Amino acid sequence: MRIAVAILTTIALVAPAVRAADWPQFRGANGAAVSTETGLPTGFTEKEGLRWKVTLPGRGIGSPVVVGGRVYATASSGARDDRLHVFAFDAGTGAKLWHRQLQATGSTAAHPTTCMAAPTPVADETGVYTLFATGDLAAFDADGNLRWYRSLVSDYPTVSNQVGMASSPVLVRDKLIVPMDNAGESFLAAIDTKTGKNVWKTPRSRDINWVTPVVRTVNGKTEVLYPGAKELAAYNVETGAKTWAAKTGGSIPSPTLVEDEILVPGGGVSLAKLGTGGLKEQWKSNRLQTGMSSPLYYEGHVYAAAPAGVVVCADAKTGKQVWDVRLKGPFSGSPVAGDGKIYLVNEAGVLYVLKAGGDSAEILAESQTKDKGQATPAISGGAIFIRGEKTLFCVGPKYGS
Repeated sequence: MRIAVAILTTIALVAPAVRAADWPQFRGANGAAVSTETGLPTGFTEKEGLRWKVTLPGRGIGSPVVVGGRVYATASSGARDDRLHVFAFDAGTGAKLWHRQLQATGSTAAHPTTCMAAPTPVADETGVYTLFATGDLAAFDADGNLRWYRSLVSDYPTVSNQVGMASSPVLVRDKLIVPMDNAGESFLAAIDTKTGKNVWKTPRSRDINWVTPVVRTVNGKTEVLYPGAKELAAYNVETGAKTWAAKTGGSIPSPTLVEDEILVPGGGVSLAKLGTGGLKEQWKSNRLQTGMSSPLYYEGHVYAAAPAGVVVCADAKTGKQVWDVRLKGPFSGSPVAGDGKIYLVNEAGVLYVLKAGGDSAEILAESQTKDKGQATPAISGGAIFIRGEKTLFCVGPKYGS
């Protein structure tokens, strides 16, 4: 109950338009990766529990987002991976509502395990904001009309990441927060959601980074928490001013807020108390290995999925391991939770459902999507949305239940 209240409070402070059934960004509302819904599905087969699936004309590892009964997703295609796609589907039926395409303006060089549709879009009731690894940034309304477009590599020509970019934007009221750490000009920017113009742009160290920021409001002030390889820094959301920094963090998995504390991955996972000007570490566990996935807090426990497939559950107060279980890895997508269950999808497209908490691990279901992928699932309207490499799945008896 404590975490549910904390998540709903954060949603109210940061993004008032988000409804309880929405999953508006990477790992849901403010990256908590937790749904407060009940009656969520456990497993599925082709004949039972799979509500719909659609094939996408391109590859993608960014996660789906769901707002107002619409599922938004991105993809990239073409011999040079330079054709960028944005989709909207009806969450209940899977019917395609619209499909828009952009031509990449930035480099498409990347590691073969990723693609240009690696960042996760972010949406609200007005539409969707899409960032691609090419530095192309576009806003569409809910009906697919282009509101504005930015070529960040045209604005800032040294922006480059030959491995591939994957940090995802987040929304804070009328500001789109865009993380752009890379080998070239690096920055964190707030962009006006109506015009696409910079509200502020704060320089960052030139360093490759795949982390998605989180947002918190304390003492009436909202700040963006953005870790990198060398430090976790906080920025005032109104001005972009750097308010404090702590020498902790990593450059791949994202942090998780837990009321006035934060889970920080990097060489294990640490839990730190958030003050008005820094962090105070409460514990650190090397048993909680995350690789590319992000840690999860749910109902008094912390969960981490190691790349090889070992999932560890630890007590959130002490960091001590409660249980572990070996699943078939690797895992790149992050675990999500709801209705007393933990959901994980491995790179082979297998959905594992674990019972949350308990004294020992309990696997409730193991279901095969038959499409490999690296995305994190989304939970909305009583359904689980899974993004395979080229397929989008909806699991559940019906949407909106």
